[in-house]
Amino acid sequence: MRPVRIALLIAALGASQAQAGMFDDDEARRQIADQRIKTEARFDQQARAQLELASQIQRQADEIARLRGQIETLTYELETAKKRQQDFYLDLDTRLRKFESGAPAPTAAVDGANPANSKPAGDPAKESQDYETALNQFKAAKYKEAAAGFGAFVQKFPDSSLAPNAQYWLGNAWYAQRDCKKAIDAQSVVTSRYADSPKAADAWIAIATCQLDMGKAAEAKKALETVVAKYPNTPAADTARERLKKK
Repeated sequence: MRPVRIALLIAALGASQAQAGMFDDDEARRQIADQRIKTEARFDQQARAQLELASQIQRQADEIARLRGQIETLTYELETAKKRQQDFYLDLDTRLRKFESGAPAPTAAVDGANPANSKPAGDPAKESQDYETALNQFKAAKYKEAAAGFGAFVQKFPDSSLAPNAQYWLGNAWYAQRDCKKAIDAQSVVTSRYADSPKAADAWIAIATCQLDMGKAAEAKKALETVVAKYPNTPAADTARERLKKK
């Protein structure tokens, strides 16, 4: 009997160990499954976060593209407005010169006046050619060359009927190069030396524009008020009044 009991004890012990081993395997599999579920959940959460981040980046890129489009449109409209204004002044300048060319030439000195004291007559053809050359350079946006051309013109022909116009466009050529100091200096010659010319009022407007660009609002306001006071019935005065209303 004793050997039988021992055999039964051994068998029971083996079954117990086998069952324990089976339980250990089940627990391990359960832990692995739990770990897999947690890992997959974490990956899923990260994927959703990355997808949302990508979506935010895309929305921001779309907004940037929209704003860039608006900026390009506004820039184009501004450049177009500047071009229209420039063309207007160029056309006006041409019309004024045609009008001025129809004026009678000054008569020769008479009644005992000393011809030696009179100034020699200029060469209208040469003056017109030099002026047109500089003006065409300005039209072609060759502002550096235009400034040199207009500067040379007013030095060679200071008393020409085209001198006020040349001085005015000299200021515009400097302004086009973003040199407001030289632009103001040039336009100031128009407002002082050629104060009675049709360009004087426009020169004051140009000065006010430069002063605003330089942050000198008070000086710009004074320049605009000068236009209204000295040249009340000119298109420049209308422009000055409109600008003063906006301040």
